Amino acid sequence: MGGDNQLKLYGQVADQLKEAHGRVRALQVPEGVRMALSRKLLAVTATAKHDLSGAARRLDRLMKDLDEGRFPEGD
Repeated sequence: MGGDNQLKLYGQVADQLKEAHGRVRALQVPEGVRMALSRKLLAVTATAKHDLSGAARRLDRLMKDLDEGRFPEGD
């Protein structure tokens, strides 16, 4: 049973990552901000390789920040 739940969570994280990448690409923000957001997405992807539930939490926070217009500072 645990494997089924893990597989389902993996699919959800993958779908949400795909959506997040699309949203970041579509943002009208300075390039530095876009790069900072891309780094966050890469960090979530890397986390998913060894801590799927942690990656899901990080991705949820990132999506909430995008929804609320909170973006990291660009370089």
